[in-house]
Amino acid sequence: MIAEVIINRTAKKLNRTFDYQIPKKMEEYIYVGTKVLVPFGRAKKLEEGFVVGFKENTEYEVKEIAKIEENLTEKQIELAKWMSKKYYCNVTDCIKLMQTPGTRTKENKIKDKTINSVYLKKEVEEIEYEIQSGMIKSEKHQRVLNFVKNNEGATIPEIESFTDCSRAIVNTLIKNGYLEIVEQTVKRDPLANKQIEHIEKLILNDEQLQAYNSVRQAIKENRFEEFLLFGVTGSGKTEIYLQLIDDIVKEDKAAIMLVPEISLTPQMIERFIARFGKEQIAVLHSKLSIGERHDEWERIRENKAKIIIGARSAIFAPIPNLGLIIIDEEHDSSYKSESNPRYDAKEVALQIAQDNKIPLLLGSATPDISTYYNATEKKNITLLELTKRANNAQLPKVEIVDLKQELATGNRSMLSRELYKDIEENLKNKQQTILFLNRRGFSTFIMCRECGYTVKCDNCNVSMTYHGYEKKLKCHYCGAEKPVVTKCPECGSEKIRYFGTGTQKLEQEIIKQFPGSTTIRMDVDTVSKKNSHEQILNKFKNENINILIGTQMVVKGHHFPNVTLVGVVAADSSLNIDDYRATERTFQILTQVAGRAGRGELPGKVIIQTYNPENFSIQAAQKQDYLEFYETELALRKQLKYPPFCDIIVMKFEGKNENMIKQLSLESYNFLCAKKFECVQVFRPTPAPIDKIQNRFRWRIIMKGIVDSNFNGVCNDLLSQIYMRDVKDVRVSFDVNPNNMV
Repeated sequence: MIAEVIINRTAKKLNRTFDYQIPKKMEEYIYVGTKVLVPFGRAKKLEEGFVVGFKENTEYEVKEIAKIEENLTEKQIELAKWMSKKYYCNVTDCIKLMQTPGTRTKENKIKDKTINSVYLKKEVEEIEYEIQSGMIKSEKHQRVLNFVKNNEGATIPEIESFTDCSRAIVNTLIKNGYLEIVEQTVKRDPLANKQIEHIEKLILNDEQLQAYNSVRQAIKENRFEEFLLFGVTGSGKTEIYLQLIDDIVKEDKAAIMLVPEISLTPQMIERFIARFGKEQIAVLHSKLSIGERHDEWERIRENKAKIIIGARSAIFAPIPNLGLIIIDEEHDSSYKSESNPRYDAKEVALQIAQDNKIPLLLGSATPDISTYYNATEKKNITLLELTKRANNAQLPKVEIVDLKQELATGNRSMLSRELYKDIEENLKNKQQTILFLNRRGFSTFIMCRECGYTVKCDNCNVSMTYHGYEKKLKCHYCGAEKPVVTKCPECGSEKIRYFGTGTQKLEQEIIKQFPGSTTIRMDVDTVSKKNSHEQILNKFKNENINILIGTQMVVKGHHFPNVTLVGVVAADSSLNIDDYRATERTFQILTQVAGRAGRGELPGKVIIQTYNPENFSIQAAQKQDYLEFYETELALRKQLKYPPFCDIIVMKFEGKNENMIKQLSLESYNFLCAKKFECVQVFRPTPAPIDKIQNRFRWRIIMKGIVDSNFNGVCNDLLSQIYMRDVKDVRVSFDVNPNNMV
C-alpha cells in the first residue's frame, strides 16, 4: 500500500503529495490524518508529514514511512484541504491549526505535568499505636500524620498550609519511614482557582423562548441550519446559549462557544461555570500557557469536556461528538485571522456545521452587514429577534456632544462640559463610569512645529506613539522603541509638541480633574500579563472603582450593574481610516459601548463626543437603531459595489527589496488581467497605505468581484508559479474581504 504524504513545511512548492511505502507492520495503524516521519530530500533527513490519501501503486521508486507520530481525523484533513483552496495557502498551514498544542513544528514539546503527592508508608493501625503509646511524641509529627491519614495524596505545600508545620517536619517523617513521596501526573487546569456558586437557569421571556425553540428544533432533527440571533444589548442572548448547550450536554454531545479574544471575559466563563460546573468546560485562548492549551485539547479529544469556550482557533478543537456551534458577537473582526492562513472562523464554522449536520447560531446586537443581508434579503440565514432587554430595563439615554462647539467656547479639555458634569454627579452618587477611547498610549505622534518633522519608526513607515508612563516612543506595528526627543533631529528646534490623545493621557487628565476618584485602565499595555484582563475587571467590579478607562476591550461582553454612565471621548477615531467598513465599525463600537450603561436597576446615560455629529453612523448609534444604519449603509455599498454585493480581494506582496516587490506585483497584475475574468475587476498595483512594516516593503493589487472556483484556481496557480521560481525573502498572499486595508 502506498501513502500519499504532504510534508509539514510552509514552502509553497511543497504544497503537494509525495508517495511513500507503508511497511507491513504499520498498515493497520495508518489512516488519513496520521502524522508520520518520512525520509525526505537527498540527505534523507526525517521530516514530519501527514497522510492525506492512499493508492495501490506508484510510478516512482519510493521510500518507506519511518515512524508514526500523531493522528488527526479524516474530517480534519478534508477541512484542511478545503481551507487551503479557499484561503490560498498550504494544506500543512491549515493542518497545524488542528494539531495538539505543544506537538506542532517549532514548538517546545510539552511534557506531562507531575506533582509530588504524600502518602502513608506505614499502616494506619501501626501509626495510631505509635502515637497512643508515646513512641511518636512530637505534637507536630502527630498533626502531619493525622492530616495525611485523612488526606492521602496531598502535596507538601498543602500539608504546610493546613497543619502549620514546616517542610522539615514532613521530610523527617519521610526519612523515618512514616511517609513516602509518589510522583503523579496531573492535568493543567486554567479554571483551577474558580470557585463559583451554582445558578439555576432563568425563565425565558416570549421572545427568548421563540428563539430557543427554533434552534432546539434543528438540534432535535439533527439537521444543519444557520441562525442569526439579533438582539439589543442586554436582551438575554447568553441565557439562550446556556439553555441550548444544556440540552446538548444532556444528549451526551458537545458544543463550541466562540467569543472574540478581546471578549473572552471572566464574566462569560463564570456564568458557564455557575451553570455547568468546571468539569465539563474547556477553555481555549491565547492567554493560556502552551501546557494548559495542550491539556485542554487532550481533555476535549478524550470527550471529558463537553463545552468548549474559546477564541477563533477553538473552532479546530478535536470534538468527537459535536452538536452545536455558537458564535457570539459575530460581527467582531477578531474572528478573521490576520496571518496565514487568513481564515474566517465564521466561514470555517459554517463548513463544519454543514459537514456535521448541526445548527450554527450567530449572535449580535449589531450584526455584520453581510450577515444581516443574508438573513433578510437572501434568506439563507434564519433571523431570530430580541427587541427588548431581558429584565425590562430601559436602553440608556444617548446624547451627542459637538466638540467643534466646545472648542468655540474655549473648552480645550478632553472632556466636554456635559461629560465632566455627569462624571462629577456619578462620583457623588457612588455610581460607576466607563470612558472609552480607542487609542492607547499618551500622544498619537510628536511633531516639530518649526519644520513639520514627525518622529517615525525606523522599521515601519508610521509615526511613533508617545507612552507617558514609560517616557518612550513606541511603534504599534513592530514594537520598536525610541527615547523621547527634546530637539528636532532635522532643524535642531526645541519646538517639539505632542499631538493627539491616548488612554494614558486620558487617565492622567481624569486623575487631575477628579483628584478624589479611583481609576483603572484597560488596554494592550495593561493586559500583557497572564490573568491581568481578569484582575482589572474584578477589581473594577468588586472594589467599586469609580472610573474604568479603556480601548475596545471594555466595549463588549461585560455586565456591571453599577455602571450608569459611559463616555465616548473621541467617536471619530474609527471613522477616519482607509476602509470601506469604517462607518460600520463606528456604529458597532458606539452601540456596543453604549450597551454597558444601565444594565442593572439604575437608568443609564451615554455621551458621545465627536467632531462629526451629523455622520449617519453616529446618529444611528444615538438612537441605537440598527435598521436605520443598515439601510443607509447598504444603499451606499450597493452604489459603490462593496460587500455584500461583491468581494474585495487584496493580493499582498512583502519583501526587503522594493524593486523586486514592485516588479513581481506588475507581473502578477499582467497575469491576472490576461485571464479576463467576467466577474472580477483587477486594479493596477500600488504601494500599500503603510508601505513599510518591519523593514519589509509592501505593495498590493486590489480586486473587486465575485469569488468563484475558477478565480480560486487561477489565484492558487499564480501563487504556485511565484513560489516555484524560488524568489528570495518574498511573501505573497491573497486576502478576501480583509479586516483592514493597510
